[in-house]
Amino acid sequence: MKHTLKKIGISTAILSMAVLSACGGNAPAGSSSAGSAGGSSGGDILVGLQFPLSGNEAKMGEDMKHAAEMAVESINGAGGLNGKKIKLIAEDDACDPQTATAAANKLVSQGVTAVVGGYCSGATIPATGVYHQNGIPMVVTAANAKKIADQKFPEIFMINGTTVHQAAVATDYMMKKNNGKKIAIIHDNSGYAKDLAERTKAEVEAAGGQVVVFDAVNPDESDFSSLVSKLKQAKPDATYWTAYYKAGGLFIKQFKQQGVSGIIGVGDGSNDKTLIEIAGKDAAEGTFITTSPTAEFLPEAKKFLDDYKAKYNAEPGPYSALEYDGINVLADAIKRAGSTDKPAIIDALKKTDLKTLSSQVSFSEEGTLKKSNFIVLQVKNGNFAATE
Repeated sequence: MKHTLKKIGISTAILSMAVLSACGGNAPAGSSSAGSAGGSSGGDILVGLQFPLSGNEAKMGEDMKHAAEMAVESINGAGGLNGKKIKLIAEDDACDPQTATAAANKLVSQGVTAVVGGYCSGATIPATGVYHQNGIPMVVTAANAKKIADQKFPEIFMINGTTVHQAAVATDYMMKKNNGKKIAIIHDNSGYAKDLAERTKAEVEAAGGQVVVFDAVNPDESDFSSLVSKLKQAKPDATYWTAYYKAGGLFIKQFKQQGVSGIIGVGDGSNDKTLIEIAGKDAAEGTFITTSPTAEFLPEAKKFLDDYKAKYNAEPGPYSALEYDGINVLADAIKRAGSTDKPAIIDALKKTDLKTLSSQVSFSEEGTLKKSNFIVLQVKNGNFAATE
């Protein structure tokens, strides 16, 4: 998965990453710093969490943090791993590349054994560079830009399907299942959204379709009248929004108000019921969503869903189950490695074959899921529902 990002040149991000990695991050005030070699504090296994805990996507980060805490409570309650308990350390990346790089360096300086998280692809990409330079394994749970895997870092493992998988699912739904020929694609220039948009465009054209509008918006925009007028003139059979739910809800509302032709759908960065609230129930009706399966659509996740609701008096977020799975994938690797030695954990992760809430997790040579976990949902009567 992601987030609305300021446009930052790749060279700048790489330079920032290199500088920060070279000098290392400072531990937050009041925290104890552990040696990076041991990855433990007082006998605990230190596991870092990185996702947005501030900014527009803070809700997603909090949902993922809650799920990670639940997984660790279960693991520690059952005796821990190889005689040790897991201790979580969370850092806020604000879905921003520079903040993410600093957050990654803070986790490195505190001696984490591994990291589980990553929501915004644009923030996750530079952070994975820091972990790679320090030999720290990371299980990426939501961010899914293929560019993460394209870096070919052996320490990085993605348990969400990539934008390659998602683009194929979106194209199939728009063109084969809904007979679409003229497709419009809208993104916001963020790492995830642009990557998904470009890959979907390539898939549509390869399938014989025509991309009649391919445009980018300002992620903080609230008035899409000019873009909507452009779409109305183009008369698309389907429009695919690859950015995030805050602006996405407003876009859908204005799209429906102006009577643009064809169906409308969103990528997994907009998979949150807040999208429906912003768009309005009537305007959101029929919107399709390409996404990894959320807890309510996973039979194996019933207990997790019930426990989450009981503990937090709230529904889990769209990536809560994946974050829960990510902690368990890491725990399984540490158990099989028999130590907190990072190379041993990385080797164990490569050999993962684990049934989780969301899928049977095993990795390709590039550290991605061997089998896509993407599905298509649809808004029906103000809720997400499985498509027929």
